[in-house]
Amino acid sequence: MQPTILIIDDDEKLNLLLTDFLKNFSFKTITATRPEEGLKKLKLHAPDLVILDIMLPGMNGLEVCKTIRRDSTVPIIMLTAKGELTDKVIGLELGADDYLAKPFEPRELVARIQSIIRRVRSTPQKETKQFGSMQINFQKHTVTVDGRPVDVTATEFAVLRLLADNPGKVLSRDQILDELRGIACEAFNRSVDITISRLRTKLNDDPKSPRFIKTVWGTGYIFIADEQKNADELA
Repeated sequence: MQPTILIIDDDEKLNLLLTDFLKNFSFKTITATRPEEGLKKLKLHAPDLVILDIMLPGMNGLEVCKTIRRDSTVPIIMLTAKGELTDKVIGLELGADDYLAKPFEPRELVARIQSIIRRVRSTPQKETKQFGSMQINFQKHTVTVDGRPVDVTATEFAVLRLLADNPGKVLSRDQILDELRGIACEAFNRSVDITISRLRTKLNDDPKSPRFIKTVWGTGYIFIADEQKNADELA
């Protein structure tokens, strides 16, 4: 199925260039030059991914990202000014899945889009797994903890799945970044810490007394919850 990309950027020339370029890779694009227009098109078209510029008129991209994350887990790639580390950190904290500094090579943007969409659409053999009070549905990309649904972004889900697929194994930040090429890879390991921190908050997982994700200081993270097997699997 042809993925749909929503571009929210006030640079009309860039929007046209990206539309033509992404067409070569079988992406359908929708563009908006104003934040309000972009949010309306998000609800109307339900795109597979959003490319969001930080420098927007009226409402900046960080505010738009925060608004989107109130009720949507659509993957977001933020376009930031070159060298603006603070914007990248805030964007990741607000739930962006990746960032790319302007000016950028369109082919790199395509690679990041493909990586994120591949992660979102990949489905393991087993549809659901139960880890104590947490259930992960790998097909629907949903998570419940203590019987309540948890809204996770595409990157948060990918990190959780990676950890859950490697229980009892310490994964370094570099390993996580290598596996999840869609998130910030410019030797910016703090992106992993930010994602883990957001996950813990949403999962109600106290880092001082974790149920699911434990920090291995100086190394990385380890998934400590045991998977609960059903009767058929135990037979």
